[in-house]
Amino acid sequence: MRIAFLGFGEAARAFHDTLALRLDHGQFRAYDRLLDDPAAAEDMRLAMTSRGVNVAGSPAELADAEWIFSAVTADQSLEAAKSILPHLGQGALLIDINSVSPQRKVETSALVDATGADYLDMAVMAPVHPKGHGTPILLAGKNAGAILDRMRSLGFNGEFAGDAPGSATAIKMVRSVFVKGLEAITIEALLAAEASGCFEEILASLSQSFPGLDWSKFPAYQFERTTRHGRRRAAEMRESGATLDALGLNGGLCREIAAIQDKMAAIGIKTTEELRSTVASLLAARVQTRL
Repeated sequence: MRIAFLGFGEAARAFHDTLALRLDHGQFRAYDRLLDDPAAAEDMRLAMTSRGVNVAGSPAELADAEWIFSAVTADQSLEAAKSILPHLGQGALLIDINSVSPQRKVETSALVDATGADYLDMAVMAPVHPKGHGTPILLAGKNAGAILDRMRSLGFNGEFAGDAPGSATAIKMVRSVFVKGLEAITIEALLAAEASGCFEEILASLSQSFPGLDWSKFPAYQFERTTRHGRRRAAEMRESGATLDALGLNGGLCREIAAIQDKMAAIGIKTTEELRSTVASLLAARVQTRL
C-alpha cells in the first residue's frame, strides 16, 4: 500500500509511526514545505529518513499514492491542496485531516472532485500521541462509509459523520471552542490569581468546585498544551471563529482565545511549577499586546 503525507509535522509522524507497524509492506513518502527552507530542511529530512519515509522533492511526487494525507498548518490547508491538484486523478484519495472550518473543507473538496480524485474530510478528535492512527477520528464525504470500513481494518478508530464534506470538521471546530477556550480561561485565571497574590486560595477554591478536573495535574497540562502547541491551536481557533461567524454567532470569542494561545506559544514550554518565575513577563506581554 502506498501512503503519502503532504506536510510531515506531529500528526503525520504519529500516523506514520503506528501505521508502519500495521503495514508490513507499506510504502511511505512525504513532502513538507520546510524541505525548501535552508534553516529547517535538514531536520525535516532527518525526521523522514529516520522513519524510512521516502523524501519527495515536490507535491507532484506524492500523486501516485493510494492515500494522501494532507496534514499542514490550518492557514496552509487550501494552498497545500492546490499544490497537488494538477497531479491528482482517478483512484487517488486526498484525506484532509487539517483543523479548518467546514467552509474550507467544502471548497477544498470541490477542487479535488474536479480532478477525478476522491476527497475525505477527517477530523482528529484527540491528541495523536500515544495512539497515532488509532486516535479517535470522524470521517465525512461521499465515499466515507466505504473508506471507513477499510480504515478500521487497518486499526483506525473512526466514526461516520455524514456524506457531506465539512460534517466531520464542524463537530471538531465547535468542540474546540470549549476545549481551547477552557485552556485559555484556566491560564488567564491563574495568571490573574498570581498577580493578585491569591494563587493558593484560587487553586483551592477551583479544586473544591470542580474536583473532577484533578487540579494537581490539570493546570500543568493546560499550560503545557498551550506553550508547546499554541501556534497550531491558535490557527485552529481562528478557523473555529470562521465557523461561528458563518453560523451568525460570535467568532470574535475564538479569535480572543487564539490570541492567548499565540502569546503562550511565544513563552516556551512552561508548567505551573514555573509559573511564578515567569508571571511577570507573561503579564508584561499581555499588557504590550492588549490581551
